[in-house]
Amino acid sequence: MHTRRIGDTDVSAIGLGGMPMSIEGRPEEARSIATVHAALDAGVTLIDTADAYHRDADEVGHNETLIAKALARHALGAQILVATKGGHLRPGDGSWTLDGSPKHIKEACEASLRRLGVEAIGLYQFHRPDPRIPYAESVGAVRELLDEGKIRMAGVSNANPEQIRQANEILGGRLVSVQNQFSPAFRSSEPELRLCEELGIAFLPWSPLGGISRARELGSAYAPFARVAEAHRVSPQQVCLAWMLAKSPAVVPIPGASRPETIRDSAASADLKLTDEEIAGLDSV
Repeated sequence: MHTRRIGDTDVSAIGLGGMPMSIEGRPEEARSIATVHAALDAGVTLIDTADAYHRDADEVGHNETLIAKALARHALGAQILVATKGGHLRPGDGSWTLDGSPKHIKEACEASLRRLGVEAIGLYQFHRPDPRIPYAESVGAVRELLDEGKIRMAGVSNANPEQIRQANEILGGRLVSVQNQFSPAFRSSEPELRLCEELGIAFLPWSPLGGISRARELGSAYAPFARVAEAHRVSPQQVCLAWMLAKSPAVVPIPGASRPETIRDSAASADLKLTDEEIAGLDSV
């Protein structure tokens, strides 16, 4: 597996997004654990989770607990960078709400530490700006967690360029990652990607295949990706991830998966080399 850099840590060029293993439509636990193990066996060393990745109101942190259990059962588990997030809430009715207050972020981090069973979280990310709370206050809470040694690295998610610059300033130049939505169908985060490249910050596209349902339709929905995939005899999903990796060395996609075969296919995209002509063609779609 090729590697890229998040802060001071080398990680696999392709990460694993844990959300599909814990929200609505999730599989049984055994398949989820097998999916995590398949990722590790394929060379994945970055797993992205969040305390809000759960289905029911009484199971906050379901995905964190699941990831911790899977890692504890694998020989390579201790070598994995686990990135989690705080600032989102799920009341249990399928909706997503926000709480970016410093009090909540600090309490959420403490709970994540317990669920993950670690002394310091490898990468902690402010999940999404809360319009009720000044952004500086939310990021300031993350800075305090960093200064206290409760988190080893800090990131933000769903941030615009102004917020990225502000977060990096508040963190004293210690912002290591930005996690924004980016896919063939959602390219409006291109300015944030370029800013991350300029600042030496990792850019982690979430939902890089366009979402679970869109991933299944990728071949028919995006004919150019299907044509390139046919030429290389790989899946359109692999072409999509390889295209993202080619855009910038700052990019580390985190495709979600809930099946071993899915993450194995995604991990293989790190070895797929597209031609300059193919990349230019996909850029223009």
